Amino acid sequence: MPPHLSAVLIVHNEEAHLSACLASIREIADEIIVLDDGSTDATVSIAKQSGARVAMRPFDDFGRQKQAALEMATGAWILSIDADERVTPALAREIAEVTRGAHAADGYWLRRTMVYLGRRLRFGGAGSEWILRLARRERARFAPLPVHEHLIVDGRTERLSGALDHIKYRSLREHVETINRYTELAAGRKRDAGRHFAMTHVLRIPWEMFSRLILRLGILDGRAGVIHAAMAAFYAFVQYAKLWREPE
Repeated sequence: MPPHLSAVLIVHNEEAHLSACLASIREIADEIIVLDDGSTDATVSIAKQSGARVAMRPFDDFGRQKQAALEMATGAWILSIDADERVTPALAREIAEVTRGAHAADGYWLRRTMVYLGRRLRFGGAGSEWILRLARRERARFAPLPVHEHLIVDGRTERLSGALDHIKYRSLREHVETINRYTELAAGRKRDAGRHFAMTHVLRIPWEMFSRLILRLGILDGRAGVIHAAMAAFYAFVQYAKLWREPE
């Protein structure tokens, strides 16, 4: 019989996260697809030892990479998950129940919570967000975006109550490296759309800090909340700053 649920992941040097991620979906995923873009650590061997079907594709952008992983899946349902995410036991039970139900929707939004630098954030816009990650395979596709890609589902969608834990960054160095990678892609997309750097973009920094710490109560998360807000402000500014080029 064909798989019921296929879990799909794209990865790059995820040896620190991948084992725990795959362990969290082992009870619900009949098929695990891991699409690697040339990892230089133990990512591929970890994936193979966990029973995943592993393939390699050079990275061009996140939307195309995730769509390629999706097209490898053969299950009736797909669960898109990142290596630094964990399906909680409550969510796993809920996924198993709804995907086998007679009146299942075509897609489901999952509530993602964040653990940042070892601390669970509850406020500041990071404590709980809804993401569309579970869907009937034949009704799902990824938006062809270079960054901030997302799943598109043709049909009815609903929300699940269980949480998807996002174990985000073990160090500030890791966060800075990720910001540099993502802002390159974001700046490229803005450049292609004809956007330019303006001095007013510096206002993104105080606005992002005020919005996250005060309006969305991120200050209540203590030092981790303050650091996360500052890094988010840095990201918001740098994606525009990278549009500027000195004259030759």
